[in-house]
Amino acid sequence: MNLFASIAAAGVSLLLLFAIFRPLELSFPAKVGQKTFRPGWFTDFCHFAGTYLFWTGIVTYLLALFWNQINWPPLDHFRSQTARQPFWLQAVEVILLSDLLIYWGHRLQHRIPLLWRFHSVHHSAEHLDWLAAHREHPLDTLYTVGLINLPMFVFGFPLESIAWLIAFRGIWAIYIHSNVRLPIGPLRWIIGAPELHHWHHDLNRHAGNYANLSPLMDLIFGTYNCPKQEPEAFGINEPISQNYAGQMLHPFKSRKPKP
Repeated sequence: MNLFASIAAAGVSLLLLFAIFRPLELSFPAKVGQKTFRPGWFTDFCHFAGTYLFWTGIVTYLLALFWNQINWPPLDHFRSQTARQPFWLQAVEVILLSDLLIYWGHRLQHRIPLLWRFHSVHHSAEHLDWLAAHREHPLDTLYTVGLINLPMFVFGFPLESIAWLIAFRGIWAIYIHSNVRLPIGPLRWIIGAPELHHWHHDLNRHAGNYANLSPLMDLIFGTYNCPKQEPEAFGINEPISQNYAGQMLHPFKSRKPKP
């Protein structure tokens, strides 16, 4: 894809996401009165542009390399047995295994200082909305996307058969960061919701809610956290640059993060 086509695709994606999520944020706001051009929006826009124009291609290329390298003969019998299962069962297994891996992988990002160096870029957003979901260091993205897709690599799923799941997870990640609070009641025990992930972005980096699609793993492992109100503040308790270039360099600076 040439540069013009990439820019056009990014522009269409930006407009489409805005058309989907901004009306939701206006109709069901978690933080009432939050503006489209709130503080930090330009930094998040730079993250969006960097992701769509540059980093996604590199991450996809590296994942494809790994995909090709994981064709180990010892896995052939396992994959043949898995392939005999109904597709719906395989999909359920992939979703549950992916959520289990991303739960523990995500929890480690908040516990291990080296992983937190990269993940803290994402948590530096002091205002959450659909655009803030894109604030993420590319190496953090590679770690997360690799964990989410590892079960599909091992099962030997062809990319075309699980493309819908990859796309859905991407949209879901944007949704749970959006400035939305929908009254879904007890369903939030089963379905992940923005209100859960908002508390994950609390200033306390150990606030919980590490799961992805469903809070099931948080409920099992005792990290479910969903007070009735929104957190008073989002962000991190350490200094970080407020511009895109500074945030790309942030993990490589000599520093001692606060616990």
